[in-house]
Amino acid sequence: MRNFAIMMGGACALLSSLGVVGSHSAARAADVPSYFKEIVGTQTASPAEIGTKNVLQLNSTMFELYGEAGKLFKKNILAQHPLILGLFSGAGGRFILYRPGMAPIDAPQVPIAYQLLKSVGHSTMALAEVIVPYLNSPNDLTWRASLASYRNRMQFALDGVDATDMRDDWKPNNRSILQNNIAFMDECLKNNAITADALDAFAKKQAPLLKKNIAWAAQTQVAHWMDVIGGWKQMLGADWEKAFAASNTIYVARQNNILFSVLAQFMGPEAVNDRLILIETVSFTTTPDDMLDSLTRIIADRPVGAAFFGHNRLMDFELMGGDARQAIVDEAAKRKMTLNLPPLVPIGSRQWPTLVTPGPGAKTLADLP
Repeated sequence: MRNFAIMMGGACALLSSLGVVGSHSAARAADVPSYFKEIVGTQTASPAEIGTKNVLQLNSTMFELYGEAGKLFKKNILAQHPLILGLFSGAGGRFILYRPGMAPIDAPQVPIAYQLLKSVGHSTMALAEVIVPYLNSPNDLTWRASLASYRNRMQFALDGVDATDMRDDWKPNNRSILQNNIAFMDECLKNNAITADALDAFAKKQAPLLKKNIAWAAQTQVAHWMDVIGGWKQMLGADWEKAFAASNTIYVARQNNILFSVLAQFMGPEAVNDRLILIETVSFTTTPDDMLDSLTRIIADRPVGAAFFGHNRLMDFELMGGDARQAIVDEAAKRKMTLNLPPLVPIGSRQWPTLVTPGPGAKTLADLP
Protein backbone atom coordinates (compact mmCIF):
# COMPACT_ATOMS: atom_id res chain seq x y z
CA MET A 1 0.00 0.00 0.00
CA ARG A 2 2.87 2.35 0.78
CA ASN A 3 4.35 1.85 -2.72
CA PHE A 4 0.93 2.42 -4.23
CA ALA A 5 0.56 5.70 -2.32
CA ILE A 6 3.99 6.83 -3.50
CA MET A 7 3.10 5.92 -7.07
CA MET A 8 -0.20 7.78 -6.88
CA GLY A 9 1.50 10.78 -5.33
CA GLY A 10 3.99 10.83 -8.19
CA ALA A 11 1.19 10.50 -10.73
CA CYS A 12 -0.69 13.40 -9.18
CA ALA A 13 2.46 15.49 -9.22
CA LEU A 14 2.96 14.69 -12.91
CA LEU A 15 -0.64 15.55 -13.74
CA SER A 16 -0.31 18.77 -11.80
CA SER A 17 2.81 19.66 -13.79
CA LEU A 18 0.81 19.07 -16.98
CA GLY A 19 -1.89 21.44 -15.87
CA VAL A 20 -4.67 18.85 -15.73
CA VAL A 21 -5.18 18.74 -11.94
CA GLY A 22 -6.38 21.59 -9.74
CA SER A 23 -8.23 24.84 -10.27
CA HIS A 24 -5.37 26.44 -12.21
CA SER A 25 -5.26 23.83 -15.03
CA ALA A 26 -6.30 26.27 -17.77
CA ALA A 27 -3.89 28.94 -16.64
CA ARG A 28 -0.99 26.49 -16.54
CA ALA A 29 -1.71 24.83 -19.92
CA ALA A 30 1.15 26.79 -21.43
CA ASP A 31 3.51 25.35 -18.81
CA VAL A 32 3.46 21.84 -20.35
CA PRO A 33 7.08 20.66 -20.68
CA SER A 34 8.39 20.89 -24.23
CA TYR A 35 8.83 17.14 -24.58
CA PHE A 36 5.05 16.67 -24.17
CA LYS A 37 3.94 19.33 -26.66
CA GLU A 38 3.90 16.94 -29.64
CA ILE A 39 1.31 14.70 -28.02
CA VAL A 40 -0.63 17.08 -25.77
CA GLY A 41 -3.29 19.37 -27.16
CA THR A 42 -6.44 21.17 -26.09
CA GLN A 43 -9.37 18.79 -25.91
CA THR A 44 -12.92 19.97 -26.42
CA ALA A 45 -16.22 18.11 -26.44
CA SER A 46 -19.78 19.34 -26.78
CA PRO A 47 -22.40 18.48 -24.17
CA ALA A 48 -24.08 16.26 -26.78
CA GLU A 49 -20.85 14.31 -27.37
CA ILE A 50 -20.26 13.87 -23.64
CA GLY A 51 -23.87 12.82 -23.05
CA THR A 52 -23.81 10.34 -25.94
CA LYS A 53 -20.57 8.80 -24.74
CA ASN A 54 -21.85 8.43 -21.19
CA VAL A 55 -25.10 6.81 -22.31
CA LEU A 56 -23.36 4.40 -24.71
CA GLN A 57 -20.96 3.44 -21.96
CA LEU A 58 -23.89 1.84 -20.15
CA ASN A 59 -24.14 -0.78 -22.89
CA SER A 60 -20.42 -1.49 -22.77
CA THR A 61 -20.56 -1.82 -18.99
CA MET A 62 -23.55 -4.15 -19.30
CA PHE A 63 -21.43 -6.65 -21.23
CA GLU A 64 -18.68 -6.44 -18.62
CA LEU A 65 -21.15 -7.07 -15.79
CA TYR A 66 -22.84 -9.79 -17.84
CA GLY A 67 -19.52 -11.60 -18.18
CA GLU A 68 -18.86 -11.51 -14.44
CA ALA A 69 -22.39 -12.61 -13.59
CA GLY A 70 -22.12 -15.37 -16.16
CA LYS A 71 -19.39 -17.06 -14.14
CA LEU A 72 -21.71 -17.25 -11.14
CA PHE A 73 -24.64 -18.43 -13.26
CA LYS A 74 -22.50 -21.22 -14.72
CA LYS A 75 -21.32 -22.31 -11.28
CA ASN A 76 -24.87 -22.37 -9.88
CA ILE A 77 -26.34 -24.20 -12.86
CA LEU A 78 -23.60 -26.83 -12.87
CA ALA A 79 -24.22 -27.37 -9.13
CA GLN A 80 -27.89 -28.22 -9.74
CA HIS A 81 -28.27 -29.69 -13.21
CA PRO A 82 -26.52 -32.33 -15.33
CA LEU A 83 -25.32 -30.80 -18.60
CA ILE A 84 -24.46 -32.62 -21.84
CA LEU A 85 -22.45 -31.02 -24.60
CA GLY A 86 -22.35 -32.51 -28.08
CA LEU A 87 -19.50 -30.96 -30.06
CA PHE A 88 -18.74 -31.47 -33.73
CA SER A 89 -15.37 -33.00 -34.55
CA GLY A 90 -13.71 -34.73 -37.49
CA ALA A 91 -13.72 -37.92 -35.41
CA GLY A 92 -17.51 -38.17 -35.38
CA GLY A 93 -18.25 -35.79 -32.55
CA ARG A 94 -17.50 -35.43 -28.89
CA PHE A 95 -19.91 -35.76 -25.97
CA ILE A 96 -19.17 -34.51 -22.45
CA LEU A 97 -21.37 -35.09 -19.40
CA TYR A 98 -21.17 -32.66 -16.47
CA ARG A 99 -22.74 -33.82 -13.19
CA PRO A 100 -23.14 -31.72 -10.02
CA GLY A 101 -20.15 -32.13 -7.74
CA MET A 102 -18.43 -34.68 -9.99
CA ALA A 103 -15.68 -34.69 -12.61
CA PRO A 104 -16.88 -34.41 -16.24
CA ILE A 105 -17.14 -37.60 -18.28
CA ASP A 106 -15.69 -37.50 -21.79
CA ALA A 107 -17.42 -40.20 -23.85
CA PRO A 108 -15.33 -42.70 -25.85
CA GLN A 109 -14.80 -41.75 -29.47
CA VAL A 110 -16.71 -43.18 -32.40
CA PRO A 111 -14.95 -46.33 -33.72
CA ILE A 112 -12.06 -45.54 -36.07
CA ALA A 113 -13.93 -47.17 -38.96
CA TYR A 114 -16.02 -43.98 -39.13
CA GLN A 115 -12.96 -41.86 -39.83
CA LEU A 116 -11.59 -44.37 -42.33
CA LEU A 117 -14.81 -44.39 -44.33
CA LYS A 118 -14.98 -40.59 -44.34
CA SER A 119 -11.32 -40.25 -45.28
CA VAL A 120 -11.71 -42.48 -48.33
CA GLY A 121 -14.88 -40.68 -49.36
CA HIS A 122 -13.30 -37.28 -48.88
CA SER A 123 -10.34 -38.31 -51.03
CA THR A 124 -12.59 -38.24 -54.10
CA MET A 125 -14.05 -34.89 -53.11
CA ALA A 126 -10.56 -33.47 -52.61
CA LEU A 127 -9.52 -34.78 -56.01
CA ALA A 128 -12.37 -32.86 -57.60
CA GLU A 129 -11.24 -29.69 -55.80
CA VAL A 130 -7.76 -30.07 -57.32
CA ILE A 131 -8.90 -30.43 -60.92
CA VAL A 132 -12.16 -28.50 -61.33
CA PRO A 133 -10.51 -25.03 -61.48
CA TYR A 134 -8.62 -26.16 -64.62
CA LEU A 135 -11.51 -27.53 -66.68
CA ASN A 136 -11.61 -24.38 -68.81
CA SER A 137 -7.84 -23.89 -68.91
CA PRO A 138 -6.45 -26.56 -71.26
CA ASN A 139 -3.11 -24.78 -71.64
CA ASP A 140 -2.49 -24.44 -67.91
CA LEU A 141 -0.68 -27.50 -66.55
CA THR A 142 0.10 -26.19 -63.09
CA TRP A 143 -2.23 -28.86 -61.69
CA ARG A 144 0.17 -31.69 -62.58
CA ALA A 145 2.47 -31.41 -59.57
CA SER A 146 -0.39 -31.39 -57.05
CA LEU A 147 -2.14 -34.26 -58.79
CA ALA A 148 1.00 -36.38 -59.05
CA SER A 149 1.75 -35.83 -55.35
CA TYR A 150 -1.82 -36.70 -54.36
CA ARG A 151 -1.68 -39.79 -56.55
CA ASN A 152 1.23 -41.11 -54.45
CA ARG A 153 -0.72 -40.58 -51.23
CA MET A 154 -3.69 -42.34 -52.79
CA GLN A 155 -1.52 -45.37 -53.61
CA PHE A 156 -0.21 -45.56 -50.04
CA ALA A 157 -3.81 -45.48 -48.78
CA LEU A 158 -4.85 -48.23 -51.19
CA ASP A 159 -1.94 -50.40 -50.09
CA GLY A 160 -3.02 -50.03 -46.45
CA VAL A 161 -6.80 -50.56 -46.66
CA ASP A 162 -6.69 -54.28 -45.85
CA ALA A 163 -4.70 -53.64 -42.66
CA THR A 164 -7.16 -51.11 -41.23
CA ASP A 165 -9.74 -51.74 -38.51
CA MET A 166 -12.67 -51.74 -40.91
CA ARG A 167 -15.27 -54.41 -41.48
CA ASP A 168 -14.07 -56.91 -44.08
CA ASP A 169 -17.23 -56.58 -46.16
CA TRP A 170 -16.65 -52.80 -46.41
CA LYS A 171 -13.07 -53.04 -47.64
CA PRO A 172 -13.79 -53.98 -51.30
CA ASN A 173 -15.91 -50.82 -51.73
CA ASN A 174 -13.13 -48.65 -50.30
CA ARG A 175 -10.50 -50.30 -52.48
CA SER A 176 -12.66 -49.63 -55.53
CA ILE A 177 -13.02 -45.94 -54.65
CA LEU A 178 -9.25 -45.53 -54.29
CA GLN A 179 -8.52 -47.56 -57.43
CA ASN A 180 -10.93 -45.43 -59.45
CA ASN A 181 -9.29 -42.27 -58.08
CA ILE A 182 -5.87 -43.50 -59.15
CA ALA A 183 -7.05 -44.58 -62.60
CA PHE A 184 -8.64 -41.17 -63.22
CA MET A 185 -5.51 -39.32 -62.08
CA ASP A 186 -3.31 -41.51 -64.28
CA GLU A 187 -5.53 -40.74 -67.23
CA CYS A 188 -5.31 -36.99 -66.64
CA LEU A 189 -1.53 -37.10 -66.20
CA LYS A 190 -1.06 -39.25 -69.29
CA ASN A 191 -3.22 -37.01 -71.49
CA ASN A 192 -1.95 -33.74 -69.99
CA ALA A 193 -5.57 -32.71 -69.87
CA ILE A 194 -8.57 -32.50 -67.59
CA THR A 195 -11.82 -32.68 -69.53
CA ALA A 196 -15.41 -32.25 -68.46
CA ASP A 197 -16.40 -35.52 -70.14
CA ALA A 198 -13.73 -37.49 -68.26
CA LEU A 199 -14.74 -35.90 -64.95
CA ASP A 200 -18.42 -36.64 -65.59
CA ALA A 201 -17.71 -40.31 -66.32
CA PHE A 202 -15.50 -40.54 -63.21
CA ALA A 203 -18.17 -38.96 -61.00
CA LYS A 204 -20.87 -41.33 -62.22
CA LYS A 205 -18.62 -44.33 -61.52
CA GLN A 206 -17.81 -43.15 -57.98
CA ALA A 207 -21.26 -41.95 -56.87
CA PRO A 208 -22.79 -45.34 -55.94
CA LEU A 209 -19.59 -46.36 -54.13
CA LEU A 210 -19.47 -43.10 -52.19
CA LYS A 211 -23.12 -43.46 -51.16
CA LYS A 212 -22.28 -46.77 -49.50
CA ASN A 213 -19.42 -45.25 -47.52
CA ILE A 214 -21.61 -42.36 -46.41
CA ALA A 215 -24.34 -44.73 -45.20
CA TRP A 216 -21.89 -46.97 -43.32
CA ALA A 217 -20.21 -43.99 -41.66
CA ALA A 218 -23.59 -42.64 -40.53
CA GLN A 219 -24.62 -46.02 -39.15
CA THR A 220 -21.35 -46.35 -37.24
CA GLN A 221 -21.62 -42.87 -35.75
CA VAL A 222 -25.28 -43.05 -34.78
CA ALA A 223 -25.08 -46.53 -33.23
CA HIS A 224 -22.14 -45.42 -31.07
CA TRP A 225 -23.77 -42.25 -29.79
CA MET A 226 -27.13 -43.90 -29.18
CA ASP A 227 -25.32 -46.35 -26.90
CA VAL A 228 -23.49 -43.55 -25.09
CA ILE A 229 -26.50 -41.28 -24.51
CA GLY A 230 -28.70 -44.24 -23.59
CA GLY A 231 -26.15 -45.29 -20.99
CA TRP A 232 -25.93 -41.78 -19.55
CA LYS A 233 -29.71 -41.52 -19.29
CA GLN A 234 -29.83 -44.77 -17.35
CA MET A 235 -26.95 -43.65 -15.11
CA LEU A 236 -28.60 -40.30 -14.27
CA GLY A 237 -31.95 -41.86 -13.43
CA ALA A 238 -34.46 -39.26 -12.21
CA ASP A 239 -31.91 -36.48 -12.73
CA TRP A 240 -32.26 -36.99 -16.48
CA GLU A 241 -35.49 -34.97 -16.39
CA LYS A 242 -33.64 -31.86 -15.23
CA ALA A 243 -30.63 -32.29 -17.54
CA PHE A 244 -29.81 -29.66 -20.15
CA ALA A 245 -28.04 -30.47 -23.41
CA ALA A 246 -26.66 -28.54 -26.37
CA SER A 247 -24.90 -29.30 -29.61
CA ASN A 248 -23.13 -26.90 -31.95
CA THR A 249 -23.66 -26.53 -35.67
CA ILE A 250 -22.59 -24.45 -38.62
CA TYR A 251 -25.03 -23.59 -41.40
CA VAL A 252 -24.42 -26.65 -43.59
CA ALA A 253 -24.91 -29.03 -40.65
CA ARG A 254 -28.15 -27.54 -39.30
CA GLN A 255 -30.49 -29.82 -41.21
CA ASN A 256 -30.53 -33.33 -39.74
CA ASN A 257 -27.80 -32.37 -37.28
CA ILE A 258 -26.66 -35.79 -36.08
CA LEU A 259 -25.64 -35.03 -32.50
CA PHE A 260 -28.73 -32.92 -31.81
CA SER A 261 -30.97 -35.57 -33.40
CA VAL A 262 -29.50 -38.34 -31.23
CA LEU A 263 -30.07 -36.27 -28.08
CA ALA A 264 -33.64 -35.55 -29.15
CA GLN A 265 -34.47 -39.25 -29.27
CA PHE A 266 -33.72 -39.60 -25.57
CA MET A 267 -34.91 -36.20 -24.34
CA GLY A 268 -38.19 -36.14 -26.25
CA PRO A 269 -40.05 -33.45 -28.23
CA GLU A 270 -40.89 -31.38 -25.15
CA ALA A 271 -37.18 -30.79 -24.51
CA VAL A 272 -36.51 -29.20 -27.92
CA ASN A 273 -35.66 -25.49 -27.48
CA ASP A 274 -36.27 -25.94 -23.75
CA ARG A 275 -33.68 -28.28 -22.23
CA LEU A 276 -32.17 -29.24 -25.61
CA ILE A 277 -30.56 -26.36 -27.50
CA LEU A 278 -28.97 -26.16 -30.95
CA ILE A 279 -26.24 -23.51 -30.86
CA GLU A 280 -25.17 -22.10 -34.21
CA THR A 281 -21.55 -21.09 -34.71
CA VAL A 282 -19.32 -19.92 -37.55
CA SER A 283 -16.76 -22.72 -37.31
CA PHE A 284 -16.92 -26.49 -37.30
CA THR A 285 -15.28 -26.80 -33.91
CA THR A 286 -16.16 -25.04 -30.66
CA THR A 287 -14.46 -25.34 -27.28
CA PRO A 288 -16.37 -26.91 -24.38
CA ASP A 289 -15.91 -23.69 -22.39
CA ASP A 290 -17.51 -21.61 -25.15
CA MET A 291 -20.38 -24.07 -25.40
CA LEU A 292 -20.88 -24.01 -21.63
CA ASP A 293 -20.89 -20.22 -21.66
CA SER A 294 -23.52 -20.16 -24.41
CA LEU A 295 -25.76 -22.77 -22.81
CA THR A 296 -25.63 -21.33 -19.29
CA ARG A 297 -26.22 -17.82 -20.61
CA ILE A 298 -29.39 -18.99 -22.35
CA ILE A 299 -30.58 -20.66 -19.14
CA ALA A 300 -29.65 -17.64 -17.00
CA ASP A 301 -31.51 -15.20 -19.27
CA ARG A 302 -34.81 -17.01 -18.76
CA PRO A 303 -35.58 -15.77 -15.22
CA VAL A 304 -34.72 -12.23 -16.36
CA GLY A 305 -37.28 -12.49 -19.17
CA ALA A 306 -39.85 -13.76 -16.70
CA ALA A 307 -39.16 -10.99 -14.19
CA PHE A 308 -39.32 -8.09 -16.64
CA PHE A 309 -41.63 -9.29 -19.41
CA GLY A 310 -43.67 -12.14 -17.92
CA HIS A 311 -42.31 -14.98 -20.09
CA ASN A 312 -39.28 -17.09 -19.27
CA ARG A 313 -38.54 -17.99 -22.91
CA LEU A 314 -38.76 -14.51 -24.41
CA MET A 315 -35.01 -13.90 -24.23
CA ASP A 316 -34.21 -17.18 -25.98
CA PHE A 317 -34.87 -15.18 -29.13
CA GLU A 318 -34.17 -11.72 -30.55
CA LEU A 319 -35.83 -9.41 -28.02
CA MET A 320 -36.66 -6.78 -30.65
CA GLY A 321 -37.71 -9.41 -33.18
CA GLY A 322 -41.46 -8.93 -32.75
CA ASP A 323 -41.37 -5.16 -33.00
CA ALA A 324 -38.87 -5.35 -35.84
CA ARG A 325 -41.19 -7.71 -37.68
CA GLN A 326 -44.04 -5.23 -37.39
CA ALA A 327 -41.70 -2.45 -38.52
CA ILE A 328 -40.80 -4.53 -41.60
CA VAL A 329 -44.53 -5.02 -42.32
CA ASP A 330 -45.11 -1.28 -42.06
CA GLU A 331 -42.07 -0.30 -44.12
CA ALA A 332 -42.88 -2.86 -46.82
CA ALA A 333 -46.39 -1.44 -47.07
CA LYS A 334 -44.99 2.09 -47.50
CA ARG A 335 -42.78 0.86 -50.31
CA LYS A 336 -45.56 -1.28 -51.86
CA MET A 337 -43.36 -4.36 -51.52
CA THR A 338 -44.57 -7.95 -51.37
CA LEU A 339 -44.06 -9.16 -47.80
CA ASN A 340 -41.75 -12.16 -47.34
CA LEU A 341 -41.86 -13.37 -43.71
CA PRO A 342 -42.38 -16.75 -42.03
CA PRO A 343 -45.52 -17.33 -39.97
CA LEU A 344 -45.56 -16.19 -36.38
CA VAL A 345 -44.94 -18.97 -33.87
CA PRO A 346 -45.49 -18.94 -30.10
CA ILE A 347 -42.68 -17.81 -27.83
CA GLY A 348 -40.98 -20.93 -26.50
CA SER A 349 -42.07 -23.09 -29.43
CA ARG A 350 -40.85 -26.70 -29.31
CA GLN A 351 -40.62 -26.76 -33.10
CA TRP A 352 -37.50 -28.43 -34.44
CA PRO A 353 -34.87 -25.67 -34.88
CA THR A 354 -34.21 -26.52 -38.55
CA LEU A 355 -36.23 -26.62 -41.77
CA VAL A 356 -39.55 -28.35 -41.10
CA THR A 357 -41.94 -27.35 -43.91
CA PRO A 358 -42.55 -30.26 -46.31
CA GLY A 359 -42.49 -29.81 -50.07
CA PRO A 360 -41.57 -31.42 -53.40
CA GLY A 361 -38.06 -32.44 -54.43
CA ALA A 362 -35.28 -34.66 -53.15
CA LYS A 363 -34.90 -34.67 -49.38
CA THR A 364 -31.96 -37.00 -48.77
CA LEU A 365 -28.95 -38.35 -50.63
CA ALA A 366 -30.94 -41.55 -51.21
CA ASP A 367 -33.54 -39.52 -53.15
CA LEU A 368 -30.97 -38.46 -55.73
CA PRO A 369 -30.20 -40.64 -58.77
